[in-house]
Amino acid sequence: MEISSAFEPSGPELPIEFSRISGQGEAHRRLTLVIDETNGAPCKTYVAMSSNGELGAARENLRVREGMQHVNGAGYVDRLTGEASFRAMELHPASVSAVRSWLATTEFDAAIWTALASNFEELQNQPFSIDAALSFLAGLSEDNLAVALKYIRCAPEQTQTTLREAVVKRWQAQPG
Repeated sequence: MEISSAFEPSGPELPIEFSRISGQGEAHRRLTLVIDETNGAPCKTYVAMSSNGELGAARENLRVREGMQHVNGAGYVDRLTGEASFRAMELHPASVSAVRSWLATTEFDAAIWTALASNFEELQNQPFSIDAALSFLAGLSEDNLAVALKYIRCAPEQTQTTLREAVVKRWQAQPG
């Protein structure tokens, strides 16, 4: 995303977890962070100012950066109009409410984020759980596991989720 300021840990607290399977093809699979109102741990979020001065342009920039098929994948709340993304309301309504409340305390006109859902159950044929996620990771090739573990370990320090804790315990001495 094109930004005009550094990311700062000043966003709202939202339920976050590594519960989305991402990556092109089997050789590049990993678990990525998403807002997950069922399995997520409360985490302070990061904020940066978009260099796009118009909400639609900022949403399109995020869509392209994240490789989303449709602009509807970008969640948003517009403080000036009160409008919120239908997709985000559908996927995580409590988080949209939290973003709306947080936004009212800032001077930002709007907030945008990647409104993707956990797809773990869809792709693994079982609900997301810590044990299922650890099993998914353990089933990756050695090289792919190293990349997946690095992604989890490189998340911001304050993004402490249940899966991250379990990964640290399980793979603490292994590279990644």
